[in-house]
Amino acid sequence: MSTVVGARSEPSTPTATRKRPAAERVANGNGGKKARYSFGSIRDYETLEVLGEGAYGQVSKARDRRTGKKVAVKWIRAPDMPAVIREAGCHAACRGHPSVVDILDVATDADTGDMFLVMELVAGGLTLREHLYKPLSEDVARVMMRQLLDAAERLHGAGVVHRDIKPENVLVTMFGELKVGDFGSATRRRPPGVPYEECRVGTLIYTSPEQLEGNRCYGQAVDMWALGCIMAELLAGGTLFVGDTEEGMVAEMAKLREQIASTGKMDLEWFPDLSEAGHGLLTGMLAFDPDQRLTAVEALHHRWFNNNEASAS
Repeated sequence: MSTVVGARSEPSTPTATRKRPAAERVANGNGGKKARYSFGSIRDYETLEVLGEGAYGQVSKARDRRTGKKVAVKWIRAPDMPAVIREAGCHAACRGHPSVVDILDVATDADTGDMFLVMELVAGGLTLREHLYKPLSEDVARVMMRQLLDAAERLHGAGVVHRDIKPENVLVTMFGELKVGDFGSATRRRPPGVPYEECRVGTLIYTSPEQLEGNRCYGQAVDMWALGCIMAELLAGGTLFVGDTEEGMVAEMAKLREQIASTGKMDLEWFPDLSEAGHGLLTGMLAFDPDQRLTAVEALHHRWFNNNEASAS
């Protein structure tokens, strides 16, 4: 018999239909006043199957009892309320984009205090990591990067820094479309010079040079570095960096910095068939100076995405 995600099995009275999703209330805040949040009930959702386990809980396929719609539910055990509000608010700010997983609701279990993020169920369900087992052609990589950069443009336009863009956090639909998800490390962009509490968040091999150097005054350029690493990975069939310690990553980056400084581009042995335009985009996203790194808007306007010039060499 199906159960409710994280909830006890006793029956309960369904909650009233809400006019607005709880996630939207989380995102909007309450002007300059202290915010008051109204969450949905997890008893509105019936678990169908567990899709995956993570460090902070599990993600399950569920059915909305009120509408019959199938959704994905992320169970956050022993939640840190400010962190949940931050994640849900950043995610909701990017709602409605075809290359971003939609957040639909924020629910709670009144008995346990656990919280749940309710999201669209992506048909297909595999991550981009599960599709990366060989180098992709430049044309295929171009289609994928356009979608990822389009998502980054939406995030950054909404004032959000994802801080953990990687293949594991990108879902691939059954039609091959990409959707960026998992906003657990996301935060609101701060003004220049205002530091974040955390220096390095996310995943080491996609971490930007400025974060590895201990700079807490970073910005949305950290996401562009991660996207540059992903572009290299799509084309090479393997991760750009393999360091499993910060010291190892710094050493690997130093070698890459020297190579780009001397040749003006990435290692041609890794990308022997990549066009000149492709090298230009990749090098622009992997600029070591974050002020010189391409923005999402600039990358999307790069000539690599111009059909007349994309294959120029």
